Amino acid sequence: QVQLVESGGGLVQPGGSLRLSCAASGRISSIKDMGWYRQAPGKQRLLVATITEVGSTNYADSVKGRFTISRDNAKNTVYLQINSLKPEDTAVYYCNAEIETYTSGLYYYTTDYWGQGTQVTVSS
Repeated sequence: QVQLVESGGGLVQPGGSLRLSCAASGRISSIKDMGWYRQAPGKQRLLVATITEVGSTNYADSVKGRFTISRDNAKNTVYLQINSLKPEDTAVYYCNAEIETYTSGLYYYTTDYWGQGTQVTVSS
C-alpha cells in the first residue's frame, strides 16, 4: 500500500504565496516522476508542474516564473512553491507520483498514485 498526503493549501490574498507539500509513504521501492495538477470548479484536471527523479522540471505556461517544483528524495516528498498568486489559480491541487512498489510476495511493479487534493483559494 502506498499513500500520498498533501498539505499546505489555504486561503490567500492575490499576490500572496503558499508552499504545498506531498509526502509519499508505504511500500516504496523507488519514485520516478512526481508532479502537481490542479482542478478548478467545473473544469478538467490540468498539469501544473512535474519533476523527474534527477530533478529535471517542466511547467505549464500559465505558472512559469511564479511556481517552483522541488523534491526531497530522502523524504519521498515533493513541494510546490507558489508565488504571486492570482484568483485564477484557485483550484484543488493534486499530487501525483509514479512509484515502484511491491507486494508481500516481493512482486515489483510501477504505477501512478494520486493524493487526496488540497484546496487553494485566492481571494481578497
